[in-house]
Amino acid sequence: MAKSDQTDEIAHEYASPACMLQEVDPAYSGISSSEDRVPDIFAWRKVQRQRLIDERKALSLAQRKDYARLIAAYLDQIVTDVAGKHVSLFWPFLGEPDLRGWMAALTARGADCLLPVVIAKAKPLLFRSWKMDERLERGVWNIPVPAEGKEAVPDVVIAPLVGFDARSFRLGYGGGFFDRTLAALDRKPLIIGVGFESQRIETIHPLAHDIPMDVIITQVGAYCR
Repeated sequence: MAKSDQTDEIAHEYASPACMLQEVDPAYSGISSSEDRVPDIFAWRKVQRQRLIDERKALSLAQRKDYARLIAAYLDQIVTDVAGKHVSLFWPFLGEPDLRGWMAALTARGADCLLPVVIAKAKPLLFRSWKMDERLERGVWNIPVPAEGKEAVPDVVIAPLVGFDARSFRLGYGGGFFDRTLAALDRKPLIIGVGFESQRIETIHPLAHDIPMDVIITQVGAYCR
């Protein structure tokens, strides 16, 4: 079997951990529920999350490929000087934009690409280096993790969006890992959320732990905070 075929199989087998302007219980995430509206907001987000994922998965493969190509072109306009930089990406899951081709192009330009790794509940993610065709192994919840990658702190984080709003807040998968990780980093990276225009919603009803993206990119352009 060709390496590209193996990579495509892994994409189906593994899971990933959202300038023009799998549900996780909150208790597992370590997110405080001290705010009166938190339970209602979590319940609302759960419904919206499933709706947005279903809509994303309903897009045809051809549409997703075309949108991913456009997203990569906009990323190239923002993520320019990558030589020697650490850039964290993600493994495509549940219809997310497949940016593995762009990842390979970054590596060819001298970037050190990373994938996030879940190490424990209510703990920040780690980031480990990975290149196309290097071995992956099963992590928590079948998230693909580099088998032999070196740990690094990202200069740029490309994060998948389940949803996003006009204030550049990201609706993710509900685990809280992404926001916790960004809050724990000593040096703030450039944070770019990527997704499809259909994932835009009026508001995610942000809470105290939510961290907005610096930039959000869809197939129609880039939105800067």
